[in-house]
Amino acid sequence: MTPAPVQGALKRYRIMAFVTGSFLLLLTVVTLVKYIGDAAGWHASAFWSFATIVGITHGWIFMVYVLACADLWRRMKWSTGRLLTMVLGGVVPAMSFVMERRVSREVPVSADA
Repeated sequence: MTPAPVQGALKRYRIMAFVTGSFLLLLTVVTLVKYIGDAAGWHASAFWSFATIVGITHGWIFMVYVLACADLWRRMKWSTGRLLTMVLGGVVPAMSFVMERRVSREVPVSADA
């Protein structure tokens, strides 16, 4: 049985991985549209403002994601490499979804050991 503090940390990590990954995908799309549109001569100030808001929001969400990663990492006593891999999930588009799945599978096995 996995201890309750580990389950709580896992739940927080899973939520933040989903939110961070979703915002990172949105940020990627917005950035592509912004730069492709700019190259094509399209410049809408409202869209640029939206892109800025998405970028800033993702930055703050990413910081909470890093804290959630660190909390789970500390409770599971994993290696530093594992922490870095988890954190990179919030930087590489769609990787947070892959890491969330991998980490979720490992927590019950690792916590029992």
